[in-house]
Amino acid sequence: MKRILAHFFSWIFLPLFMPTYGILLTMYVTSIPKDLSHASMFFMAPEMKTRLLLLFFLFSAAAPGLSFLALHQKKVISTIDIENQRERNIPLLVMMAYSLVLFLLFFVKAPESVLPMAFYALPLSGLLVTSSFMAINKWIKISLHAGGAGILVGFLFAFYLEQQQFNPWILPAAIFASGLTISSRLYLNKHRPIEVYTGWILAVIITFCTHVIYTACI
Repeated sequence: MKRILAHFFSWIFLPLFMPTYGILLTMYVTSIPKDLSHASMFFMAPEMKTRLLLLFFLFSAAAPGLSFLALHQKKVISTIDIENQRERNIPLLVMMAYSLVLFLLFFVKAPESVLPMAFYALPLSGLLVTSSFMAINKWIKISLHAGGAGILVGFLFAFYLEQQQFNPWILPAAIFASGLTISSRLYLNKHRPIEVYTGWILAVIITFCTHVIYTACI
């Protein structure tokens, strides 16, 4: 039963899904920004929310996932969840490419921060996190699952600090989800503790700092 649950949480909290979870929470949980000159996630028109969410999911989850399936079919990677450390460079490059395309799409099509900051900073965070993971992968098989959970927590923490109103249960829930993800990867013997903790901490720091710096520079 424990093994089944560990596999279940590993799939529910796939790293490709975590940014979309973050966008969903910030779109549909009541929030009011401290700086009212910034566009609000919660008060966007429903049609705009749907279009942006689908676009975000397409580039951050669906397209990379289909690319991984293609790489698996061509025997570039031996497993879909990229267990082999030596096979990770190409999938990480794929994730970096889609993150960059998504960032440039929002930056070019909606310049001057027309959209809420998350739509610019979150893809940029994904680019920076995957870049750092690719460099570290030379030495340890850093956990992509833990990295995805860290991106979610870092993003929500940065978002929370920018709001004058935001439900306080969101952050503890995200941290709890991180715990489930990390515990599942350890239980399944997919990673060593240093690989999951390093991945989570690094992703939290990079994502949080990217949002804070990007917001300050705009």
